[in-house]
Formats: sequence, C-alpha cells, structure tokens
Amino acid sequence: MKTDAATVLNDLNAGAFSQKVTAALAEVALGTILHGKVGKVAISLEFKQIENSDQVAITHKLTYSKPTEKGKVTEENTTSTPMFVGKGGLLSIMPDTQESLFS
Repeated sequence: MKTDAATVLNDLNAGAFSQKVTAALAEVALGTILHGKVGKVAISLEFKQIENSDQVAITHKLTYSKPTEKGKVTEENTTSTPMFVGKGGLLSIMPDTQESLFS
C-alpha cells in the first residue's frame, strides 16, 4: 500500500492546509493575469520523529508571492501535524493497528 499524496495534503492541519493552498493558487493566478508578472507558490514539508514512536510531526509551510501593480505581496504560513507511519512508510492520520473482526 502506498501513501496517497492528496489524502495526506487534505489531512494536514485538519484540512485547513489544503484550503490555504487552494486560496493561494487562486490569488497568485489572478495576480499573474491582472498584472502580467510572475507569481509563485511553494510548499515545504519537514518530517521529524515524535520521541521514540511510529509517528512523525510534519511541519508544513506554504509560501506564496502574488504580483501586484507596483510589486508583490508575499505571505508565509507554517503549521504542524502529527501523522502515523505504517508499513512501507504509509502516512496516515490514524494508526494502522486495527485487528480483524472475523477469524
């Protein structure tokens, strides 16, 4: 089983990170069209093990630069989300420890 990137991005910060990325994409695209200048959206993910567990703290940073008439507006937002690491590196918000209900 492989990690689904879309699911992980939607789980970060309880879905708020995905919403921020969506808003940044729209703002930068609009600023680029209105002012004919280059815009930029960058996502950075940093992983750190939580103590001696099978969890990682993922620090996710969204940085974007929206073109304006006389320059640009830049914003940076950083938050962190704990996630479990399962078999083969599978990332999930819940641990993969559920036992079978049937024998």
